[in-house]
Amino acid sequence: MSAQYKLVKCNINGKDVETMVDVRASLTDMLRNDYRLTSVKKGCEVGECGACNVIIDGECFNSCIYLAVWAEGKKVRTLESLLGPNGELSDIQQSFIDETAIQCGFCTPGFIMTAVEILETGKEYTRDQLRKLLSGHLCRCTGYENIVNAVEKTMLRRLGKLD
Repeated sequence: MSAQYKLVKCNINGKDVETMVDVRASLTDMLRNDYRLTSVKKGCEVGECGACNVIIDGECFNSCIYLAVWAEGKKVRTLESLLGPNGELSDIQQSFIDETAIQCGFCTPGFIMTAVEILETGKEYTRDQLRKLLSGHLCRCTGYENIVNAVEKTMLRRLGKLD
């Protein structure tokens, strides 16, 4: 039996792209294999750990359970989209460093993409709300407290409530 392929046209990190994909391929596989976007991690591959999180049309999704063909016509953002023109880190990436929210780093890209979704709402959340919003991620190094600190500080800075 031969696999069926389909042309997928979408926007990845601000760039219009098209690629032929196996209709059974996950978005994780397309992003990693066809575009070398290795910030998208393969963790559990069943949508439980959040390591593969990307933003699609403004909303976070586990790309391991999102078929590549579903990305047709969509805007997909990965961690790579956050870097400035000269490779400078975004405020949330810098906060993760400043707050020591990175240990082994495997879960970090997924956490940061969820943080981007949270921060782009422009709303102020309590620590408990932030914990709930970040709860779709697993960190084996147990850096949760520092991760919440990083997201909270970035949120408060963006809202002008922290220097």
